[in-house]
Amino acid sequence: MIMAKLQETLEQEFGRKTIARTPLPEYFETGLNPSKHLRPYQEECMRYFLTYMNPENDFEGKAALPHLLFHMATGSGKTMMMALAMLYLYAQGYRNYLFFVSSNNIVEKTRDNFLNSSSSKYLFAPSITIDGKKVEVKEVKNFQGTDADCINLCLTTIQALHTDLNAEKENAVTYEDFASEPVVLIADEAHHLNAETKAAKSRSKEEEESVKNWEKTITNIFQKENGKLPNILLEFTATMDLSDPAIAKKYEDKILFDYTLKRFREDGYSKDVETFVTDLDALDRALQAIILSQYKRKVFVSLGQDIKPVVMLKSKIIKENKENYEAFKERLAGLKPADIDHIRTRAKDDLKAAFLYFEAHGVTDENLILELQNEFSEERLLLIDGKSITPEKQRLLNSLEDPGNGIRAIFAVDMLNEGWDVLNLYDIVRLYDTRDSKGNKPGKTTMQEAQLIGRGARYMPFRDPSNEALPVDKRKYDGDTANPSRVVEKLHYHSAHNPRYIQELRTALIQTGIMAEHYEQIELFLKDDFKQSRLYKKGLVF
Repeated sequence: MIMAKLQETLEQEFGRKTIARTPLPEYFETGLNPSKHLRPYQEECMRYFLTYMNPENDFEGKAALPHLLFHMATGSGKTMMMALAMLYLYAQGYRNYLFFVSSNNIVEKTRDNFLNSSSSKYLFAPSITIDGKKVEVKEVKNFQGTDADCINLCLTTIQALHTDLNAEKENAVTYEDFASEPVVLIADEAHHLNAETKAAKSRSKEEEESVKNWEKTITNIFQKENGKLPNILLEFTATMDLSDPAIAKKYEDKILFDYTLKRFREDGYSKDVETFVTDLDALDRALQAIILSQYKRKVFVSLGQDIKPVVMLKSKIIKENKENYEAFKERLAGLKPADIDHIRTRAKDDLKAAFLYFEAHGVTDENLILELQNEFSEERLLLIDGKSITPEKQRLLNSLEDPGNGIRAIFAVDMLNEGWDVLNLYDIVRLYDTRDSKGNKPGKTTMQEAQLIGRGARYMPFRDPSNEALPVDKRKYDGDTANPSRVVEKLHYHSAHNPRYIQELRTALIQTGIMAEHYEQIELFLKDDFKQSRLYKKGLVF
């Protein structure tokens, strides 16, 4: 159980009702992209932040150098919280913002969020006004000679930051950058630094020294005095390992807001996750998934929505990923009605509904084959791994929801387990069948797969024209399980029939909070003649 003592301290000091009434600045609405709207829990999060940061609010335990952790579920909008924090802190006099993370891929994604106004992921309004002043968000390489009227944003990785600060390079960040002006440090996927520390025994001396230097680098910047405002360190993650006593102790007075994946799911902001277990081989599992994906696309069309469901096909190693990609293309090119029938004869639940839909709407097996060959043709496939990622592939990954992005299937290994914001991922196919558990507990790979499922479970907002009263960005059909549109509120995870693995995955999904723990209710009854017996009338029956 997470001990969010800072959050509890604020509640005890100011009261939940008082915090809930904390007014949000007008620029929280006008400064955001008009297509972005704050959810209730996001407003709640920012009210805790404003309560803590308010200079008039003083209490025991408030740090002279604010160091806060936003512990929020995957998909709950941590980047939105960063954007709002930047706007608020600008109003308090902060101009320089250092964003750092462990991966270049996340840096590129964040550049779209904060700087690329043509991106659908862009968070800010076309024109930002704070206290009557026009504010521009500008990317900088360092903080030398920055614009005093702008939000100056430096994006980097922790590795590159450490290297730049400890080597003389032109246009690089230096320690002198932090000597005259205050800085807001924003750490995304912040669990990595602590995860590295926790895993110290498995590293070489050279690696150990490197990790210590990274953490020391951040500490040196954070504690640098500038004679003006205090520096601020804001950390964001969904997966801080608070079961580790040292990490839990470090953050017990820093967790400003804790919004779990379990609460995220219960509030209706995620897809339902269903494991689709089958005895089909890997390529037939892929075929099953794209048939189901095509059905989901037709359901979206019936709702008047131009939404393209995406399938991820996950391999264990890079070599197999390439082989599976080539085998899929070959299989699709030679697809026959008998192959479709092979899937149909084993279909159940949503896949069975898909075939009934095709039949009712006159989609023959031959028609379906042509659709699949067109929708999942080579130009609509994306092959990625740590060695083949390019700026163009990164752009396609970051814009999967865009109407101009035609990608329907992604072949990947394990590089999309974090830092990937995608809403229209609806099917994940596990193309291998191995386990790495110990003592019937989920292994590292299984936990990574559960985290990937958590990323894919982000809800794709859409409107149901048959009932305008239904919410747009939340599940709509939890109370209407027979509604055929419910299939587009589900993420299907296609796996081989391996009962022990499925149980381990289920355990991992329940632990992370993305899947509810289901109980089967059995109706018990007593025979009438037993009810007439002396034992029933006079004795104790358990």
